[in-house]
Amino acid sequence: MQSQMIKSMVGPAFAAILIMCLLPVVLETYTLTLLVVYGMLGLSLGLIWGYGGILCFGQAAFFGLGAYSYAIAAINIGESTVPVFIGILVPAVVAFLLGAMMFYGRLADVYMGVITLVFTLILFRFMNSTAGPDFVIGKARLGGFNGIPGYQTLNVPGFPDEYIYGDALYYLAFSLLIVIYLLLRWFLKTSFGRTAIAIRENEERVELMGYDVRIRKTLLFSLGGGIAGLAGVLYANWAEIVTPGLFSLGQSAEIIIWCIVGGLGMLVGPIFGGMLIGLMKFLLGQQSMIDNTLILGLVLVLFVLFLPKGVVPTVSKWLPTGRTKSRKRRRKSQGRSRKSEA
Repeated sequence: MQSQMIKSMVGPAFAAILIMCLLPVVLETYTLTLLVVYGMLGLSLGLIWGYGGILCFGQAAFFGLGAYSYAIAAINIGESTVPVFIGILVPAVVAFLLGAMMFYGRLADVYMGVITLVFTLILFRFMNSTAGPDFVIGKARLGGFNGIPGYQTLNVPGFPDEYIYGDALYYLAFSLLIVIYLLLRWFLKTSFGRTAIAIRENEERVELMGYDVRIRKTLLFSLGGGIAGLAGVLYANWAEIVTPGLFSLGQSAEIIIWCIVGGLGMLVGPIFGGMLIGLMKFLLGQQSMIDNTLILGLVLVLFVLFLPKGVVPTVSKWLPTGRTKSRKRRRKSQGRSRKSEA
């Protein structure tokens, strides 16, 4: 079983490494780094929405918390290794606490969406109102709408003067994305991952089988928050400034659009959606005739109407491997129905 799982990961890993090496031929690594960050952020929501069935309108909150936590810790500590872990841990813990409140409170899906939306709004409003000299954490001034600039960016662990930027930051970010993708592929094939998918399909049945649905949804939500936090850390090092705009509702809406465009139920879908929409924004930003928001809204409407499953699931369905898998699923379902009839 383990050897089969490892073999199934070799192909995707090789393809991802090949893409990582070829993309700089087409675009600058500065732009590509941002697209990779978007892909990782899309993956964080794709995990909890596509596999856990949890639609979160506040993924931008965890993204912003990761960026701000890194910036504040980097100013106070100096060397970047510990701030990176803080930037992942803080949003993961906040997501765990928020998730526990929602799932143990047995809130309906619509109320969970409202709570995550309100949580993002609160953070956005609060960070915008921290411009005064009283809003200080250690040596770091929160800066209000001006944000936090001038913090220590990524360095080689143990060597504070050896910075990771430019091409090195791109390859590091893409490598981390590949590692997270492969780990999530493995995770979803474990008993915990299969149970999480079963919860998405039929929560009551899983609960009747004796599984604690609430803790599993909380942990999955926390994992998604931690991945979004890592994306925030990488963004903070790419932009070299963090602002309250990271918590904006527009950012939260964009992440949902990425998942819809790329496709849910496949880890590659939200990654592709984030990078594709990010590239569209970059290309549209070079002109001033058409508003970006109008185009994004039009793209969302078109995909909902004509490609509701997203790009990746639709394309994979028509590939030879996708058709073979669908035939196998049909044969298995037919075999089960015959057994039940017998």
